Order: sequence, then C-alpha cells, then structure tokens
Amino acid sequence: MANYLIVGGSSGIGRALVDLLLQDGHQVHVWARESRDLPATVSFTAYDVTGEEDPPKDQLPDALDGLVYCPGSIDLKSFRSLKAPAFREAFDLNVVGAVRCLQAAERAMKKSGAASVVLFSTVAVQRGMPFHAAVAAAKGGVEGLTRSLAAEYAPVIRVNAIAPSLTDTPLASKLLSTEEKRQASAERHPLKRVASPDEIAAMAAFLLSDRAAFVTGQIMGMDGGLGAI
Repeated sequence: MANYLIVGGSSGIGRALVDLLLQDGHQVHVWARESRDLPATVSFTAYDVTGEEDPPKDQLPDALDGLVYCPGSIDLKSFRSLKAPAFREAFDLNVVGAVRCLQAAERAMKKSGAASVVLFSTVAVQRGMPFHAAVAAAKGGVEGLTRSLAAEYAPVIRVNAIAPSLTDTPLASKLLSTEEKRQASAERHPLKRVASPDEIAAMAAFLLSDRAAFVTGQIMGMDGGLGAI
C-alpha cells in the first residue's frame, strides 16, 4: 500500500484518480476546497491553493509515495481582452499553487525513497491555439517546472506531466454543454471524441506506479492525436 496526495482530488480527473487508487488498495490524501462526495476512507483536508494559508503539511503521513497536482482553469478569451491580472491568476493557480504544495510535501516524498510527482499541462502549450494565451502561458510554466524538478529531484523523486486536450469534466462543462458543442469538439480530434476523466486518471496512476520507474522529465500527450497529427 502506498500513500498518495491528490491536490484537487474532489472533482474531475482528480476524483477519477482517487477512485482508481482506492480500488488498488492505496491510502489517499486529498487537499481541495470542498470534500464533495469523497469516500470516508479518504483523508481529506480543506485547502485553497490560491489562498493565503500555507499548505497543511502537518496532515501528511511521514512518508509520501506520490503527489498529483490537478487544479487548473479554462479561461478562453481573446488576447486583446485579457488583462495582466488574468495572467497572474492563471500562473498562481497552475504554477505557484503547485510549487507551494510540492515544497510542503518534499520532505515526506524524499523519505519514501522512490516517490513520483504528476503535474498537468495542456495540448495548447505545444500546439498554438487561439484564445488560449493565459492558460498556455501558465501551463508552459508547468512544463518547465516538470523538467527542472525532474533533474533536481533525481534519482529519489520522479516528475512527469500529462498534457491532455479537452476532457469531459465539470471544468469543461460550458464547452460541452450542448450536443452541437460536444460534436464540434470531437471533430477537432483525429480520434473524433473528447477524453474521459478515467482515461487521463489511468495515465496518472501509471506514472505514480513502479511500472513507470524509468520515466521522468516527460510531458505525456493525451490529446486524441490533436497535438501530433
């Protein structure tokens, strides 16, 4: 049994990952603003990654085998309409929030001796997409952080990121709110559909596991072929 911390684990991909890890018999700790309907076996701590309070590292086990940082945003606006605060908010949520959680959990992960970190980017970093300036800029920072920490933490902690395209989560609900929107989103992908949270969570679970013990510093594209074809 391993101990994992899922930041933002009460919804979307994070929640799907929590369920998957519990099925495999692991102990799961969740930091999120709300517990929602998390199972009673989850160790939940209320925490807002964009707030002023320090991460609740005193709620972590002595040794932590992995951390997954799931918070993100989809703020699709024209560059002209985006003001500086929007870029700061995106950076605070996607990069600074991850930094704070990683620093809080670093000692516990090093005690594990073979921990794994999974962060989240987006296909929009490598594939230029209109109206994605704020989120792509912030997630580009996540990709830089991933590679930098993979080098700095090796060989004790592995660090990878997943770069999905649109996934059927509550965060994307406005973009998939009608059958017409859902079909248009599907048609942009060579595989002609959007991803499910379970599919992305399965990749995160793989990267956490010993089966990915020789994988670090990678940005794993899960975008239905959108970024490469």
